[in-house]
Amino acid sequence: MIIKLPGITFCRAVAVYKKKGEDVVSSRKKIMATLIIILLLLTAGVYGYGVYYFTEHFLPGSMVNGFNCSYMTVSQSEELLTQKVGAYVLTIGTRNNGQESITAKQAGLSYDSDGSVGKLIRNQDRFTWFLAFNQHRNYEVSSSIKYDEQKTEAAISGLKCMQQENMTEPSDAHIEEKDDKFVIVPEQEGTALKPEKTSQDIIDALVTGRTPVDLEADGCYKEPKVYQSDETLTKNCELINKLTDVVITYDFDDRTETVDRDMIKNWLTTDENGLYTLDKKQIEAYISELSAKYDTVGRERTFNTYDGREITVSGGNYGWQIDQKAELKELTELIKNGETQVREPVYSHEGLVRKTNDIGYTYIEIDLTAQRMVFYKDGTPTADAQIVSGNPFVPNCATPVGCYTTGEMKSGCTVNGEDYPSAVNYWIPFDGNLGISDAPWRMDFGGQLYEFEGTHGSICAPSDQVQIIFQQC
Repeated sequence: MIIKLPGITFCRAVAVYKKKGEDVVSSRKKIMATLIIILLLLTAGVYGYGVYYFTEHFLPGSMVNGFNCSYMTVSQSEELLTQKVGAYVLTIGTRNNGQESITAKQAGLSYDSDGSVGKLIRNQDRFTWFLAFNQHRNYEVSSSIKYDEQKTEAAISGLKCMQQENMTEPSDAHIEEKDDKFVIVPEQEGTALKPEKTSQDIIDALVTGRTPVDLEADGCYKEPKVYQSDETLTKNCELINKLTDVVITYDFDDRTETVDRDMIKNWLTTDENGLYTLDKKQIEAYISELSAKYDTVGRERTFNTYDGREITVSGGNYGWQIDQKAELKELTELIKNGETQVREPVYSHEGLVRKTNDIGYTYIEIDLTAQRMVFYKDGTPTADAQIVSGNPFVPNCATPVGCYTTGEMKSGCTVNGEDYPSAVNYWIPFDGNLGISDAPWRMDFGGQLYEFEGTHGSICAPSDQVQIIFQQC
């Protein structure tokens, strides 16, 4: 059935419907606004209460001397601290997983309120209390924790780790010789404590409630000064191995001297950078000893004469002499460069034979007392002559005594004396202007002629014998 209504009646119905919808929306808005206001008032009330509450209470997450004082008042916190202090035990961790302890009774610990807890509460940010639930705050009121100095000192000194017999001093990393090689021996930590630092670390823990204490982590142990990773130590180990891995053999023909590891390691010293180097003075001393042992210039020599006597002669210019300055430089450079070799030292003066008997078996023997001269060729006498030597009773005319080196020999020459020239067939110099020569102007030799007709220091002998020497020498 279809009913048709007048248009005006239909429009009014719609208008009425719209008015009722607007009233519903408005009511909902009012309800929401009311709820929001109520929520804000509740929030403000809760916030305000929180600000008020935490004016007298610790914020959540508050730790005082290691104890949880969250939501506690001053009196509650202090009561807790008093209880906790009385039951406090400090655990002390030592090196090598050791563990010891000190009780509150041993240290004479007590809690003495000085207003520090109340000050902490007053200074906390109570206006942001709602942000504190996921935060942690650690407070220390060491001034409120009292300890008995004598008891604490006794407790600390009574610890096993503080006993001298239980302390091993640390040792530095160093270089040692092992199996003909130098190696780095690592440092040793030891168990020796720093007494003052250890005591202070323990006392700090006692008055703040901190536990455990790790003495090693807190740096209470004495430490080595040099570790195996030390750059200078590493370089020195390399240097000392290089310097001592050298063998220098001095060849003196029938004798040798060796410079090796055992000797070189005693010549080492350190420079301004702490690196190993060779001690110049010690090497100088060694070369000086070498020279004293093997230099023969002017030294005493003992030998058997033509007539079977054993005599000792010293003086003269013959022999061997080490150039100490030059040899110091050579030896030092060889060691620094790591060069092993067999060598002769640098000589400033050289003889003809380097053996112990440096005269050898070819030489001229002159007996000034007997006025006789014998020439040996490879140990066999080949010339034997009477001579005329210098007059020892005339100043500066005596023939010098000693062992001399013959110089450049000449034939058919003129020898210049102090006041006159002398023509000779053979000239064999041995000491500056002095030498051995024939004397064509002389008919007689030997005996006591040197006392009346002596030379100015040279030796005169018959031409045939001097000729043999000249040809074979």
